[in-house]
Amino acid sequence: MSAPAAKVSKKELNSNHDGADETSEKEQQEAIEHIDEVQSEIDRLNEQASEEILKVEQKYNKLRQPFFQKRSELIANIPNFWVTTFVNHPQVSALLGEEDEEALHYLTRVEVTEFEDIKSGYRIDFYSDENPYFENKVLSKEFHLNESGDPSSKSTEIKWKSGKDLTKRSSQTQNKASRKRQHEEPESFFTWFTDHSDAGADELGEVIKNDIWPNPLQFYLVPDMDDEEGEGEEDDDDDEEEEGLEDIDEEGDEDEGEEDEDDDEGEEGEEDEGEDD
Repeated sequence: MSAPAAKVSKKELNSNHDGADETSEKEQQEAIEHIDEVQSEIDRLNEQASEEILKVEQKYNKLRQPFFQKRSELIANIPNFWVTTFVNHPQVSALLGEEDEEALHYLTRVEVTEFEDIKSGYRIDFYSDENPYFENKVLSKEFHLNESGDPSSKSTEIKWKSGKDLTKRSSQTQNKASRKRQHEEPESFFTWFTDHSDAGADELGEVIKNDIWPNPLQFYLVPDMDDEEGEGEEDDDDDEEEEGLEDIDEEGDEDEGEEDEDDDEGEEGEEDEGEDD
């Protein structure tokens, strides 16, 4: 028989347990310190990556400039390109009142320029022909980030012509037949130039810079929903006309069938009379 197992007292068990806890806490503390060291290395690499990515962005931003310039020259040959682009963009369209659209028909060029270091901000320029609303040839809005990362903005003061200040027009309820929408006239699009309350959350600026400017053609070419609806209605009318013609043809066939039956019955009657004779 094997020797009986030695008994361990509760005191010894508690003593061993306390020692394990102390060792475990020490190991956890060391692990936390090592995690912090590893995290510092990760942060260092992330910072290094950001610097290198910024250099690549700056490089390709310069390479894109000649193409942006060429695109602007080509767009200048298309009347109402920019106002159509804005009207077709769902977010921008929601900000446009009827007179805003009229004023934007004089818009000839839009340009977005990122500052040389890119991360400090950008500027949006609106170039317009002579128009009945304002004197400015160029309206600009700039967005800046200072060294501490706080955003700010500034813009051109709009020199409105007498009685044409669209930012002071009261809201009106209207029905725009051309776009089949009825709503309250939104606050003027041009109030964007005077609103510097929250430059860090300027949605319109971000939409123009990041959504429209990279490829405005995709919004210019959005199909007119009214035309599509009109085509659909014409197709429905054609279908109804075809169905009507089919019904007429079917009725005609039925009438011809009945006439044929009457003729057959008449012929049979004549034959019977002949046989009786």
